[in-house]
Amino acid sequence: MSKVDWIAADWGTSNLRVWGMSESGTIVESAESDCGMGRLNREDYEPALKALVDPWVTGRTTVIACGMVGSRQGWTEATYGTVPCETSPSAFFAPDVTDPNLDVRIIPGIRQMDPADVMRGEETQIAGFLALNPNWDGVICLPGTHTKWVHISANEVVSFQTFMTGEMFSLLSKSSVLRHSVGDGLNEAGFKRGLDEAMARPERLAARLFSLRAEGLLSEQDPDMATGRLSGLLIGAELAGAKPYWLGQQVAVLGAGPLAKLYVDALATQSVPAIQVQAERATLAGLAAAYRKYKE
Repeated sequence: MSKVDWIAADWGTSNLRVWGMSESGTIVESAESDCGMGRLNREDYEPALKALVDPWVTGRTTVIACGMVGSRQGWTEATYGTVPCETSPSAFFAPDVTDPNLDVRIIPGIRQMDPADVMRGEETQIAGFLALNPNWDGVICLPGTHTKWVHISANEVVSFQTFMTGEMFSLLSKSSVLRHSVGDGLNEAGFKRGLDEAMARPERLAARLFSLRAEGLLSEQDPDMATGRLSGLLIGAELAGAKPYWLGQQVAVLGAGPLAKLYVDALATQSVPAIQVQAERATLAGLAAAYRKYKE
């Protein structure tokens, strides 16, 4: 086994992912578990981390962690930086650790006072993207359960806005009356139709949503078509609301897989070309940049 010089950790609500890193930033080892913030008490964090990294630790080892591990319900609260602010952390927060071989440092999130908004973990992805793309100005979209649109200028987060689009899709498709109408697949034509409907008349979103149920009953609309329309309606309403961010801007989408592609495709319909970067790559680059800053 190659030597691990430091450890990168992305600690979210549901999962913990860790990477054993060389000093040069090469991945030496990796592991993950379902020990996310949502299932841990404060005293559980150190054992959860050690269960994954103990085989890598042969002496005093720095762990740089981002995400919900720094929330109020996490290992220790890493208080927010306030926009406008640099994406690199101005301070690191140390939880109580009993193992003398572990030097754990948590990256703080970023807050916006008006309109009120917060992020944890995304700031590290943004820092990583900027480390990979120096002097980049524009807007970064981070799709997910709570999608964020972030205005970047001069290596600072100027402002940002969070949309609960992913959570709304999950609730509507699994817990609302629409669960009887949607399928497991996503029809691209249905997505385009829903996107166009929401972009044209976002104020009619609630009515358009119920029409999915009505069309399923009256016209036997294909369930995958309904799923595509549901996704298109919600992302279209989001794009309409986020228009002040992406209009006339250079846009990057941080994410992998079908969801990120939906955002790239949706932006393309508005004549907005967007570059797509894998979120894991950005996260690791951000954690590596934070490690270098901590060691300065």
